[in-house]
Amino acid sequence: MSSISSKITRRTVLASAAAAGTVGLFAGKTAVSAGDNEAIRPFQFKAPDEQLTDLHNRLLATRLPEKETVDDFSQGVPLKTIKQVLQHWQTNYDWRKVEARINSYPNFITEIDGLDIHFIHARSKHEDAMPIIITHGWPGSVVEQLKIIEPLTDPTAHGGDASDAFHVVIPSMPGFGFSGKPEATGWGPERIASAWITLMRRLGYERFAAQGGDWGGIVTNQIAVQAPPELLGIHTNFPETVPPEIDQAAFAGRPTPAGLSDEEKAAYEQLAFFYKHVYYAFEMGTRPQTLVALADSPMGLATFMLDHDARSLEMISRSFDGKAEGLTPDDVLDNVTLFWLTNTGVSAARLYWENKIAFFSPKGVKVPVALSVFPDELYATPRTWAEAAYPNLIHYNKVAKGGHFAAWEQPKLFTDEVRTGLRSLRKDS
Repeated sequence: MSSISSKITRRTVLASAAAAGTVGLFAGKTAVSAGDNEAIRPFQFKAPDEQLTDLHNRLLATRLPEKETVDDFSQGVPLKTIKQVLQHWQTNYDWRKVEARINSYPNFITEIDGLDIHFIHARSKHEDAMPIIITHGWPGSVVEQLKIIEPLTDPTAHGGDASDAFHVVIPSMPGFGFSGKPEATGWGPERIASAWITLMRRLGYERFAAQGGDWGGIVTNQIAVQAPPELLGIHTNFPETVPPEIDQAAFAGRPTPAGLSDEEKAAYEQLAFFYKHVYYAFEMGTRPQTLVALADSPMGLATFMLDHDARSLEMISRSFDGKAEGLTPDDVLDNVTLFWLTNTGVSAARLYWENKIAFFSPKGVKVPVALSVFPDELYATPRTWAEAAYPNLIHYNKVAKGGHFAAWEQPKLFTDEVRTGLRSLRKDS
């Protein structure tokens, strides 16, 4: 077990008192000069009061459209939901709460491949904890993973055993949140995966696992494709398992192919439905710089981010109606406000433009893979597809509830899945 416990290199920075009480969580001491581009610098964020005042004034000046001409979600975010989001943001929302929560964890920035990368590094008190790097997606940020940090790092306080503990690393992807915004092309999933491998090595981890959903799932799969010797395996809730011919048929909107099982037919129909409603991705993938409204209008940013997928939008709309399930109104606005304050609506969108690989088809992953299937994900991966795409599948489970933002919506179920899915990798490490 000692091989996956924390082994902090000379590059690791001892967090100072300025780093929100993180003294004592690291074994090493600062051995990198301030001018070294590999330095790991403690980071805290505090939005200027004038920036929050500007946000409030812009919300007051919001000009809304007329009501949609349908009684469903077929034209996008309903006016009712838009008004509820605006009202909550204006009168009931407090950014400082989530800001304090983010800052309560050890935050750092380090330069990798010429770009500043922000990350949370929350270490467990348990000696044999497994290091894991967890990647968010779009429209997401480190806010997605805040609910799972403590259950993963301190399992004995959250229904688990000490043997389930993780050291958790949660980076902000390039162009997202507190990370730098690329000034040149080339930051696609493959390069991000390579940067994450560099990050884990820089933190001194000789063995680690990786996890991700949405774009984070794609990046995690790319870590698995690159298969560094330090990688124990991956856990994903956004797998790349769809046979290419099935993926192409769904994208083209063709009838359900013959010869599929009932489970495969259901997954195909989910995928075909998603492809009919993914135009936000086409816009970001082809014309991200056109999306100036994401930088100029907070409500323009919010509604664009809410309209990711049908089930998530419906769930978020119900939450603003007062029905407690999955995300709360504050959860939603924590993420949107982070995008607003960092002005990352357009820079994050460029990831779609940068990407050159298929979202859902297999990539030849050979490392151990744990897969959790949440029912309201874009498609529920059948076991047959999972076994074909991941020949070293060590865990496959259909979870009772939850959707695309699994760690954010269902943190307990998600945490249980990560613990269970990666448990077998501990004994051989």
